[in-house]
Amino acid sequence: MSTVVDIRNLGVEFATDAGRVTAVDGMNLTVAPGEILAIVGESGSGKSVTAKTILGLLPDTALTSGAVLLSNREGQDTHDVVQLTGERLREVRGRDVAMVFQEPSTALNPVYTVGWQIAEGIRAHGRIGRRQAKNMAVDILRRVGIPDPEKRVDYYPHQFSGGQKQRVVIAMALVLNPGLIVADEPTTALDVTVQAEILDLLRRCRDEFGTAIVLITHNMGVVADLADRVVVMYQSKLVEQADVETLFSSPREEYTRTLLGSVPRLGNGADRGPAPAPHSELGTPVVEARDLQIEYPGRLGVPAFRAVQGVTFTVAPGEVLGLVGESGSGKTTIGRAIAGLTPVTGGSLSVLGHEMLGIRESDFRPVRSEIGFVFQDPATSFNPRLTIAECVAEPLVVHGRAKDAGAARSRVDELLEAVHLPKAFGSRFPHELSGGQRQRASLARALALEPTLLIADEPTSALDVSVQARVLELFRELQQQFGFAALFISHDLAVVDMLADRIAVLLKGQLIEVGAGADVLGAPRHPYTRRLLASLPVPDPVEQRARRAELHRLRSTE
Repeated sequence: MSTVVDIRNLGVEFATDAGRVTAVDGMNLTVAPGEILAIVGESGSGKSVTAKTILGLLPDTALTSGAVLLSNREGQDTHDVVQLTGERLREVRGRDVAMVFQEPSTALNPVYTVGWQIAEGIRAHGRIGRRQAKNMAVDILRRVGIPDPEKRVDYYPHQFSGGQKQRVVIAMALVLNPGLIVADEPTTALDVTVQAEILDLLRRCRDEFGTAIVLITHNMGVVADLADRVVVMYQSKLVEQADVETLFSSPREEYTRTLLGSVPRLGNGADRGPAPAPHSELGTPVVEARDLQIEYPGRLGVPAFRAVQGVTFTVAPGEVLGLVGESGSGKTTIGRAIAGLTPVTGGSLSVLGHEMLGIRESDFRPVRSEIGFVFQDPATSFNPRLTIAECVAEPLVVHGRAKDAGAARSRVDELLEAVHLPKAFGSRFPHELSGGQRQRASLARALALEPTLLIADEPTSALDVSVQARVLELFRELQQQFGFAALFISHDLAVVDMLADRIAVLLKGQLIEVGAGADVLGAPRHPYTRRLLASLPVPDPVEQRARRAELHRLRSTE
């Protein structure tokens, strides 16, 4: 068998009220057995539509032309997926091709155990008894690295961490031993150390199971780490394809060069300009934490969980402090405590001169107008029933700066222009904007009251690299223009390096290292910081192989 899937002149259009919209135009590509092919491009380029076509997952509004020839693992049978419907399509899914979705929390059913969900897929393709199906589920969970699978096969999805849930989804895809797995952004929501583990697991899927993988991602470091060959898409067309080393070292197309140039890289922090003044000379801290402790109360006999313990740091006026660490390290909890959204249970936390330990909401409410918050996912933080102008005006109305959204429209127009959005966008609803445009509108809303302090919680994690680069550049421009202090929370060290004056590293609720970016990232003192750095994939296949070897060495010495 020379190919697992052969896509020939694929075209996909969607019927909309405004007419037909072309999503994929004349796509031709093949995937060989055991090959990892990465499809990259901006949001809306057609990469996910191409991938979903392989499984016949497009909605009824899709109009498809061309052919998608899918072979089974043995190479004895080939189907044109475009022509399959109903029962024949269900036979192909899971057995010949399977999918790993971007968000495992939505891919898994919360009311069934993971063992039941894996067994359901097994039994849908043959007459297999419950006991045998469960044994197969235990075996595949063990092979993807879930500890104690005999016990955890009976766990529900909420009892697993984010990385473990992604392993469960990969197990569901592998259990019937398909020849091809389509992985759509499988590491987007994961921190760098868990991401490195999932990439190792996908590599093992190829090596141990002989499975070909079509990888959809916007993370060029992940592409350099995992892919054998890369396809670049732009505005529904394939613009370039090459083996991974050739594409990164000698890209032919201008768009590919622009895409690679947008990738944040470690060491770019040195490009920010002159070094800031010594921290002690920047004035009274905007935020000052001393031996900060934050606990979440236990229930039904479960003891309280201490999410933050003994953390001490400051944020000076006009300074950007980057807060990094794995999921569960306490960084978002600290951000929420500074914003008055999570109570402080011990130590001291001073925010704009107000002690947060034991503070009453009525005393803190006037301070809220001086704090802006940029959320990770603007799509869920905006009210879908309000226009963008009404969403941006909301802080002005709530804090009495404007009578209503109409009265605030001139200020809203200024804010939209400040974040490089046409003021006409104010009349649109959130779903009518792209992800990058919504994040710009979220920045405008956070700046509406001219805050002294801005808290940004993973504001670019879900954006593709070109959009992320524009949002980060915009954040830097706005910070220099308005002079606000900022707590920038992220698990991407390269992004933090671009923006932060200082970087603080959290591990299991404790601050293990803090200092200037050049010191923390250039000469890390703590072993965990070194492992965090080694886990970050870089957009260079040759360098990434060396970094992967270093990461395995660090893991072996722990």
